[in-house]
Amino acid sequence: MSSQFPFHREATVRVAAKPEAVFALLDDPQRLGAHMEKPSLMMAGATMKIETDSNKGKALGSVITLKGRVLGMALSVSEKVTDYAPPLRKSWETFGETHLLVVGAYRMGFVLTPDAGSSTLRVWIDYDWPAGRWARLLGKLLGRLYADWCVQRMAIDAVRAF
Repeated sequence: MSSQFPFHREATVRVAAKPEAVFALLDDPQRLGAHMEKPSLMMAGATMKIETDSNKGKALGSVITLKGRVLGMALSVSEKVTDYAPPLRKSWETFGETHLLVVGAYRMGFVLTPDAGSSTLRVWIDYDWPAGRWARLLGKLLGRLYADWCVQRMAIDAVRAF
């Protein structure tokens, strides 16, 4: 963890598939972020639309953009793939201004470890509070809960897929 991202959350699960199959699933930003494209309590009923560049978020340097609205406020964040080592790990990090409610800039990713014909999956996020007085207050109140929900949803969705 760097001082840029003072907070860390992670979820670890065993997935009944080899790393190659799990990586193929998680390498698709649309599938990995599917929990954000559906209204939920953790999203305050909002949804985020996921857009990718021509590499579809599946290459080093590839760009992924998320946009949405919550409570009348525009949300947006751009991410860049910063580590890409199929079939074992991938990470991405925000760049530019983040317009989110309970977390600010972040770096997140996943690591797969072969485990007797299956895989151990660790999904993690390193994050900071959002900018702005009210958003920072929301971040202090709800940031950890939201970050936990995010990594747990990604991990559980992978388990359910196999």
